[in-house]
Amino acid sequence: MSNTFESFGLDSDFLKAITDIGFETPTEVQVQAIPRILASDRDLIGLAQTGTGKTGAFALPCLQKVDAEINEPQVLILSPTRELALQTAKEVKKFSKYKKYIKSVALYGGADLRAQSRSLSKGCQVVVGTPGRTLDFIRQRRLDLSQISMVVLDEADEMLKMGFQEDLESIL
Repeated sequence: MSNTFESFGLDSDFLKAITDIGFETPTEVQVQAIPRILASDRDLIGLAQTGTGKTGAFALPCLQKVDAEINEPQVLILSPTRELALQTAKEVKKFSKYKKYIKSVALYGGADLRAQSRSLSKGCQVVVGTPGRTLDFIRQRRLDLSQISMVVLDEADEMLKMGFQEDLESIL
């Protein structure tokens, strides 16, 4: 099998976005993860160092699996910190640049809850959030997870070290 983004079967709009970002060759984690995620609904654990393209490895296949007909959250990406959630949300927007129907919302503490709530109420397919803020929205019945088909625990080890186990269990 060829190790190019094209060989993975990614949609041409994602390939165009990848080119815009400047990616030329997939990293090892992307080679291992993207085809597996696209081909299966099974769980996948990916371990790779910072800066190796993990966000692309999980975000691209998840975005490709989004159903354009459903204007509800289908992908939930949980991150341990506000900074990582914002960085991931920014990457998701870059990857989905040519898929106008894919909307994403970032949920994190330290920001206006009402603004995040308004963004959610407009509809989105991807939610990127910290466990605490995401759980707040679930408990307030502002975030409906009934259409979620993909969950990503980005830096799961860090979330557990930071004491988010109960929040993660509640969300899951």
